[in-house]
Amino acid sequence: MNKLDYRDYIVFFIYFIIVSAYGFWIYYKKKTKTADSKDYFLAEGSLTWWAIGASLIASNISAEQMIGMSGSGFKLGLAISAYEWMAAATLIIVAVFFMPVYLKNKIFTMPQFLSQRYNEKVAMIMAVFWLMLYIVVNLMSILYLGALAISGISDLPITFCILGLAVFAIIITLGGMKVIGYTDVIQVFFLVLGGLVASYIALNIISDQQGIVKGFSILTDGASEHFHLIFKKDDPNYMDLPGLSVLIGGMWIANLSYWGCNQYITQRALGASLPVARSGLLFAAFLKMLMPVIVVIPGIAVYYIIKHDIPAISGDQLLTSSGVEDPNKAYPALLGLLPVGLKGLSFAALTAAIVASLAGKANSIATIFTLDIYKKAFNTTAGEQTLVNVGKITVVVSMLMAVLLSLVIGDALMGEGKQGFQYIQEYTGFVSPGIFAMFILGFFWKKTTSNAALFATIGGFVTSVVLKFLPGWVDLSPLYEYGWAVANSSGVFEIPFMDRMLIVFAVCLIGMYFISIYDNKKGIVPKGLEIDTKMFRVSTSFAVGSLIIITMLVALYTAFW
Repeated sequence: MNKLDYRDYIVFFIYFIIVSAYGFWIYYKKKTKTADSKDYFLAEGSLTWWAIGASLIASNISAEQMIGMSGSGFKLGLAISAYEWMAAATLIIVAVFFMPVYLKNKIFTMPQFLSQRYNEKVAMIMAVFWLMLYIVVNLMSILYLGALAISGISDLPITFCILGLAVFAIIITLGGMKVIGYTDVIQVFFLVLGGLVASYIALNIISDQQGIVKGFSILTDGASEHFHLIFKKDDPNYMDLPGLSVLIGGMWIANLSYWGCNQYITQRALGASLPVARSGLLFAAFLKMLMPVIVVIPGIAVYYIIKHDIPAISGDQLLTSSGVEDPNKAYPALLGLLPVGLKGLSFAALTAAIVASLAGKANSIATIFTLDIYKKAFNTTAGEQTLVNVGKITVVVSMLMAVLLSLVIGDALMGEGKQGFQYIQEYTGFVSPGIFAMFILGFFWKKTTSNAALFATIGGFVTSVVLKFLPGWVDLSPLYEYGWAVANSSGVFEIPFMDRMLIVFAVCLIGMYFISIYDNKKGIVPKGLEIDTKMFRVSTSFAVGSLIIITMLVALYTAFW
């Protein structure tokens, strides 16, 4: 594989200077005279709709998409795009139904919502849950996968790449949400441009320089098995994306929990007005529709190139030391084909995606720890300057923890032959159903009690763990005939994780319902939220934009079912 030329490093250095200089300029231009925690963590009122939308995507698209999802595209095909395209529809739902509730009730963090709707015990438990999830799963995986990719492209030691990414992200994060939000606009520009360049080169190689339209036509014909959005039960990849569950089942729970009940996502919009927040979310939805072109098509292209023995990429480049194909090497292998200069641009795009996502996660970790744990449990009288300082210290500490985890267990969890993107989805799915059940009933059913929320928090997690490890205790093969169990790569029957999420969500809803009814009969009156049906009305422009996205989704699923 060709490594980076000195001219590629010059292109990357220019990107680094642009982002850093713009970040410093934003920091000093919009710096308030007095320290304000809400301004630092939320950039209250200062982010425009395009900054919100770009920042949402920059925080979401990182190594797990650029590397992990390209790897899943190589292994699974276009079906992995469901995460992106279903997310576009989810963003519309969040903009219409979730954002008005948050903004009307002046919610700034997700634990604050739980405290306001339920009680402090639920809020504190979930604050700790989120911190563990964000550091151990999200921050660590992004750092490790990102460093793995950059090391593969640049030939730099992976330890050096881990440390370099962490330091760059800390520099961006310490400037606060305003710096993150506006520098993310530049990050997304590089991300989209670099991704499109990679797809362009790949399709041109496939068409023997006859153009990308010809290349895409050849790709869809020559790798037709990789262009199905819905897998049948006998498909070897059904375990990862179980048929219609992708369209009408567990995928909705994963997406609504991620986009609607997730601090480092909703945080971008929580400091804005409702029209601005909705416009930002709609802009992000349009960008999500574009993402498969940037992150999935390259993976499928590498699959085609190796399948048809096109000399550009050798199958040996994807082999691990154990002789199996490593999907995580597909995207770096493709970037190795880019000419000098463009390789540096794609290298910058990949770095932009990683750093922006790291910064977003670290800022949210700092926000939750500072406002929902430190201020409530350790220093209830803390002043604004103290809170900002604690937030900055938390950024550094959380990043150091992620670095240590990456060095110690990163390879074991996401190393050779493993799909990093699927790892993140499955382990996040341990808490997603309970969180979503807790939020959705908290929004729209006034009788929901704090005891019911506790059941969703703890019971949902325990049920997820039990279902995950159930095949080790019980033979699930009888469930195969009913479509609830599938043989995995080891021949063991287990329930696909998307179906597990659906089961856990149902368990949480049923349990919350009966617990709430029991509490209501005992005279417990739950806390309510301020909700008015007028809040859910949308502007004409938002309705038109949403209709365009829905039409595009229907067309794509019709074409590639």
